[in-house]
Amino acid sequence: MSTSQRATVCQCGTCSSCRAARIDARRANIVQPDLELVAVPRDESFKVWSHGYPYRTVRWHFHPEYEIHLITSTTGKYFVGDHIGSFTPGNLVMMGRNLPHNWVSSVQPGERVDERCLVLQFDAEFVTRAIQVFPELKRVEALLDASCWGVLFSAKTGAAAEPIMREMLGAQGIRRITLFLALFDLLVQSVAPVKLASAAYRADPTRYAETRINHVLSYIGKNLSQELRETELAELAGQSVSAFSRYFRRHTGVPFVQYVNRLRINLACQLLMSGELNITDICYQVGFNNLSNFNRQFLLLKGMSPSRWRAYQQLNAASEAQSPLAVDALETSG
Repeated sequence: MSTSQRATVCQCGTCSSCRAARIDARRANIVQPDLELVAVPRDESFKVWSHGYPYRTVRWHFHPEYEIHLITSTTGKYFVGDHIGSFTPGNLVMMGRNLPHNWVSSVQPGERVDERCLVLQFDAEFVTRAIQVFPELKRVEALLDASCWGVLFSAKTGAAAEPIMREMLGAQGIRRITLFLALFDLLVQSVAPVKLASAAYRADPTRYAETRINHVLSYIGKNLSQELRETELAELAGQSVSAFSRYFRRHTGVPFVQYVNRLRINLACQLLMSGELNITDICYQVGFNNLSNFNRQFLLLKGMSPSRWRAYQQLNAASEAQSPLAVDALETSG
């Protein structure tokens, strides 16, 4: 890929611009990136969402999933691997697996932005299976390979990608897949995308995972159905409970108990959609030790009880059978 679009920067090493760049680089790269746990719903192939600013995931972090990140508002600095750049709305970047990244918006203290970006995340296994089924998708492989350094697309491509990604937010069923393919068709045809990190840069998830917070988050993810005590996690991190509490909230944006409850309720939703377990069994399987607390936390996060949530999902699934296409098929077969 061409690097002709990379912005020209001063390299004298002594001016204020160079000193500021070195400070930014130290801030971005000396601190080990945090692991972000990406929860792709069980009945979906990828996750697409949006968030504002400030937000809990706005930190130097990495994850095993690929990510396509589109800025829709604000300006600021972004960090991808060892690359530091300036962003404006329309900034569209694809990151490969485990590549550390962060976007820091320039906003006034106390200012909040409702929507700062659109985000698409998917794992390597999904893409591998898709390429095996549809050989036409092999054109995507070169883009996936380049994304291990981060790939910046043109402003024109960013503008064209926004309506596709925005529709993805509310799309369901086959429409999600057609939009996913449309987005990648746009990306593979983009003219001269730019690799961001230097050629020598290599993501090192093994080293990142050595940080205390990543040990903790990995442990939580693997033991979600078990009893998780903040005192035990603090010991795992080698900190006092009070220090761990502050440390955990600084890195995740929420208190320990709230973080665990969110993960457990998300897992409960996946089990509710499968329809194989009753609600009491799901309660204990996701790690709650009593049904009343499970119902209370579910209501708090989802705005309704687990039974009502499941009923709405069943109604949603049943509506497919009532479509005109399904009715026509029934009449024909009859």
